[in-house]
Amino acid sequence: MGCSISGLNALSDSVNGKGDVWINENRFRVVRELGEGGFAFVFLVKEIISDPSSTALSKKLKHPSFASDDGTYAMKKLLIQTNEQLESVREEIRVSSLFIHPNILPLLDYAIIPVKGSQEQSFKNEAYLLFPVHLDGTLLDNSKSKKAKKEFFSTSDVLQIFRQLCAGLKHMHSFDPPYAHNDVKPGNVLLTQRKDQSPLVILMDLGSARPARRQIRSRAEALQLQEWTSEHCSAPYRAPELWDLPSHADIDERTDIWSLGCTLFAIMYGSSPFEYSREESGGSLQLAIVNAQIKWPAGPNPPYPEALHQFVKWMLQPQAAVRPLIDDIIIHVDKLISKFSEEGAR
Repeated sequence: MGCSISGLNALSDSVNGKGDVWINENRFRVVRELGEGGFAFVFLVKEIISDPSSTALSKKLKHPSFASDDGTYAMKKLLIQTNEQLESVREEIRVSSLFIHPNILPLLDYAIIPVKGSQEQSFKNEAYLLFPVHLDGTLLDNSKSKKAKKEFFSTSDVLQIFRQLCAGLKHMHSFDPPYAHNDVKPGNVLLTQRKDQSPLVILMDLGSARPARRQIRSRAEALQLQEWTSEHCSAPYRAPELWDLPSHADIDERTDIWSLGCTLFAIMYGSSPFEYSREESGGSLQLAIVNAQIKWPAGPNPPYPEALHQFVKWMLQPQAAVRPLIDDIIIHVDKLISKFSEEGAR
């Protein structure tokens, strides 16, 4: 996996609908746009093998299981204006290349190319990142759909979805040094529907992932990290210790555990447990988070077991030092899966 500047004209023209995309030696045709946000665009692409002597991407991958059966992939295009943005993209590529796990979206290939600027265009570089494609959307998409229909995931599906998410996160937290994802939320969790079983769960978007353990020893360091988290960690899922950092603090991977608790709530009810505060007159999202003021909305009938509510509360403890670690979470979710599968069998 690497980067070259071959086929630059085709690479640039493809985004304007004029041609195909070359990522290193492999050629892809843009099928349609899947989404966009900020300076990022995601396209559905299909590999084109016109020369019998060329090697398909599937033959080059270290892990052939990530290859597409029909040659379709997701291509993320990033527009880069500054050196800071370029370094951020390179860091995303580096981090994405670290983790190989069934519940983490793998980076298959990438290219970073220089772009000739114009009066209308200030972009200096463009990056193209290639991933497996999952067309069933994110947990956020599925939750919105269910909410509109007043439907809910079953208790079994809630636990199975959450268990897979924990498995992906454990892989990151078990790295040496441990990495925090820093933006665990429904919009960064892909779901792929499977017949007669719970959906496949894939944790994606490692652009904010960094080594988890940080020592804050000055006001300047605290403000620097606080500013970084305000840009990279979605507010409704951001841990309380990241809102107003003291000048002396030790931050670790339990910031992700808080986000994980919020995401479990969202699997059940469709949103973060603190988003209600945005709709209240005089409400404060930060205060609701810092004080762990959870409001339980109406759920399915019969309601979710109280054990699930207690599970959420266990992860949403304002003091990070008493929050569980990912291994504790997995032990507990496995017990709940066993408990409710046995009850369902009676």
